[in-house]
Amino acid sequence: MPAATVTQLLKDQKTDPELISVINVITACCQEIAEQLRLGALTGILGATVETNVQGETQKQLDVIANDILKEKLLALPLIAGIASEEEDLPVAGNKDGRFLVLFDPLDGSSNIDVNVSVGTIFSILEVPEDCHGGEEKAYLQSGRKQLAAGYALYGPAATLTLSTGKGVQQFSLDNQGSFLLTQAEMSIPQDTKEFAINMSNQRFWQPQMQAYIGELVAGKDGSRGKNFNMRWIASMVADVHRVLTRGGIFTYPWDNRDADKPGKLRLMYEGNPMSFLVEQAGGLATTCFGNILDIQPQKIHQRVSVALGSKNEIEVLLQAHQTAADSQAASLNK
Repeated sequence: MPAATVTQLLKDQKTDPELISVINVITACCQEIAEQLRLGALTGILGATVETNVQGETQKQLDVIANDILKEKLLALPLIAGIASEEEDLPVAGNKDGRFLVLFDPLDGSSNIDVNVSVGTIFSILEVPEDCHGGEEKAYLQSGRKQLAAGYALYGPAATLTLSTGKGVQQFSLDNQGSFLLTQAEMSIPQDTKEFAINMSNQRFWQPQMQAYIGELVAGKDGSRGKNFNMRWIASMVADVHRVLTRGGIFTYPWDNRDADKPGKLRLMYEGNPMSFLVEQAGGLATTCFGNILDIQPQKIHQRVSVALGSKNEIEVLLQAHQTAADSQAASLNK
């Protein structure tokens, strides 16, 4: 029996037909971005631009191309009330009678493009509140629990699409005819793991409890955990989270003290919420190291957040380490 397409699977799940239409436009964009990446240097589109985005990051040419593809195709759909992108300063209004808002990181991990390492597109779909329009920032400031769908495309040795509409997590692979076909019907994160992903070069800036927790993992079976852990770090959230969804593990980008006013490096609306939605749907946990990411009430569209997500039992160990430290600090202050 032929593998199901994205549309066929969503229809089988009795997904809202209008939501299917939005997802179909996003998958078409991802197919086009995959082709642009495949051609790469052959078309002269690698390398950086002279521009920086709202995050203060230097934009790659493909950041701009991917953003423009998503922006143009989504805003042409009457169902779209507006879009918000990591590469745009402000939300962009769509159809005033549109029903949906789409938020996206058009090309996550783009610093890896020039060395041919996996990158991806992350997206999240919300419904526009009745008292808002798609050009207003407040329309997008909804907790991750309000997401109707979330997913990402990973552009690696194979181009894959990982998607959830709140009915588990499915993975699709891009075939030679340009269609995403179902290759895994129910992704599930193992509850236990011996793998972790973190940027160790930032260790000296972490909170003491994170330093202590990672120190235990590095100590392996000679330490208090009594087992060896392997570290993995790709510097592309899509690729690192895809590994977690595929075979377990944890991914964390914690708060550090280089800029005390920033609660983390990753963006809540474009990275934290959609990835947390997928991880929870696959049986894992996604936290700030102190609370659930999906429960955060956003205050601004480009809000940052610390992230720790993945295998349930290991994330609970991490949470306990942070909570114990917080309780000890509170007790000391109350003496």
